[in-house]
Parts: sequence; structure tokens; C-alpha cells
Amino acid sequence: MYKILIIEDEQRVATLLQAGLEEKGYSCLVAYDGVMGLKLFRSNTVDLIISDVILPKKDGFEVCKEIRNENPNIPILMLTALGSTDDKLDGFDSGADDYMVKPFDFRELYARIKVLLKRGSNIPVETKTELTYSDIFIDLMTKSVRRGDKEIKLSPKEYNLLVYMVENAEKVVTRIDIADKVWSTHFDTGTNFIDVYINYLRKKIDRGFETKLIHTKTGMGFILTDKI
Repeated sequence: MYKILIIEDEQRVATLLQAGLEEKGYSCLVAYDGVMGLKLFRSNTVDLIISDVILPKKDGFEVCKEIRNENPNIPILMLTALGSTDDKLDGFDSGADDYMVKPFDFRELYARIKVLLKRGSNIPVETKTELTYSDIFIDLMTKSVRRGDKEIKLSPKEYNLLVYMVENAEKVVTRIDIADKVWSTHFDTGTNFIDVYINYLRKKIDRGFETKLIHTKTGMGFILTDKI
């Protein structure tokens, strides 16, 4: 299932977009201002972004530029009431892939989304053989892990969790994110298995090291960082 981030300050429009896209089988996240849009982008894995231009706190052009600097490949569709050629050029200059003017036809929107998602899926992905963060080294070919000079033995679940956290270093990952991306399951709020594995991993990664890397963000999730 593709996940789409909608950044739209008009709640009625955002609700219509979310309902229409979810009816087509997409999963949606919604932000009502530019700052929240960037937070959701940085804390979630999304496949496409639909953003209005005129947004509170940070306009869509600035949001688009920041997203594009962090992810050169993610498809971005600008959606706005502005329709002049200069407006469109500003949108494309900020990194947008496509531009639609309100009011729009949902059938055209769906068609544009399909094209953008297909284009994004055809971007060659460089095959990585290793991951590093701070003094952690992961050999993806042998599935071996070191921190500094110390070899660390991990179970398959612990290994997969560490890889996901290193790939998302400096970002808060929620329990739902971990359940979805690491174990491919829906998070059951009645269980604490993710917290249990975080604790297992923390003991193996952080014990004996002065700099702690795995941190809990109360009420939000977990983050791998050496800056706390």
C-alpha cells in the first residue's frame, strides 16, 4: 500500500483528498501547515507528497525545497489555487514534479498520482553492502555488526530492528513504524513486544559504551542518535 502525505491547510479540501485517496486504496497522512508537514515527512516513510503552496508557518515552496534536499527522488505534487505560469515555474524550481490548480478533477489527480508513483518506482536503487552510523558498522552481506572494535551478536529480529533504526538515524520512529517496517504487522497496543526488543537491542548496542545511541522519546517512539 502506497502512503501519501497531504499538506493542506483547508481542512475541507484535506478531508476530501484523504477520503478520495483512501477509497482508492492509498494510506494517507495529513498536515495542516508546512512545519507539521515537514515533521510528518521526517518521522514517516511516505511514497508521494501532495502539498498546497499557501500554507501557514512555512509555505509550500519552502517545504518542497527542504523535502527535495533530503530526498531527491520522492514524487511531489503541488496543489494550489494559484495558476499563472510564474507560479508553476516557482513550484518546479522548488523541486515539484507536477502541479495542479484548484478546483481539480479527481480522475485527473488519480492519473497524475499513478504516473508519479510509477516514475518513482523506476528510479534505480543503489545496492548497499554496508550501513554505518557513529561507530556502528553493519555488513549487509554477512549480517555482522560491530560497534567500534567490538563485534555484537544479534538475533534476526534484533538485527532487522537495528538496520531499520540506522537507516532512519536522527529520526523518531514510532512503534507503529517499527511494527510495519520491521515485522510487517499492525501494532497491537495491548502488547509490549517492540519495547522488549528495543531493550534487548539497547543492552547489546549501548552497554559498556560511554555514548548511548538508542533513546526513548516518551509518548512518541525511539531514536538512534549520538547527539543526546
